[in-house]
Amino acid sequence: MPFSLHQGDALRVLATLPDDCVDSVITDPPYNSGGRTAKERTSRSAKQKYTSADAKHTLPDFTGENMDQRSYGFWLTQIMTEAHRLTKTGGTALLFTDWRQLPITTDAIQAAGWLWRGVLAWHKPQARPQKGRFTQNCEFIVWASKGPIDGSRNPVYLPGLYSASQPSGSKRQHITQKPVEVMRELVKISPEGGTVLDFCAGSGSTGVAALLEGRDFIGVEKTEHYAGIAADRLTETVRQTLTQDDVELTV
Repeated sequence: MPFSLHQGDALRVLATLPDDCVDSVITDPPYNSGGRTAKERTSRSAKQKYTSADAKHTLPDFTGENMDQRSYGFWLTQIMTEAHRLTKTGGTALLFTDWRQLPITTDAIQAAGWLWRGVLAWHKPQARPQKGRFTQNCEFIVWASKGPIDGSRNPVYLPGLYSASQPSGSKRQHITQKPVEVMRELVKISPEGGTVLDFCAGSGSTGVAALLEGRDFIGVEKTEHYAGIAADRLTETVRQTLTQDDVELTV
């Protein structure tokens, strides 16, 4: 199978994987953002923060959204240290974040041993304008590498700005779902035939993009409901991209 999907706590699952088994870590961790006070941070769930009125069905909640910034930085450093062990030398890491958590994300990724390479921007064209203010229509992707990058190993020229709207209506299967068209561009940082790891897999968009672009995928998702959605999407993508002679599906 070109993918494996694990349902469980990311730190525990990653500890079971062997050294140097992935080429790129591409993930969208819970931002733990937007709370100006302790009450806002602890009383609002992810669903309350991120669900909008355009969803055509109920989107289940997920945990991990109520840490303060220090605790978030500690957790992210822990898990990115483990991800560093799993990544081949010259491999890369891409982490989504928002403007509030951008500084702590760059701190954590460096504390975990990665070389911080820069920040990419994801532009959301349908973001709501705010009177008298600048529109907050960008989220960011901090990217880094495990040691030096050998450009000849994966000779791609990738942009630093991506523009696409978040899936809406019935196509939105996760509270913080990212567009597959953006993820398909990001997974190209992994060499063809390489392996992409997403330890906050959600509904599986990173994995779908990896499979569509000829990469293998390892995913970890804690929430059982979303792990089920991811499994269905990944299996369907395999069916669409491979013939019956290429792979034997197992449960």
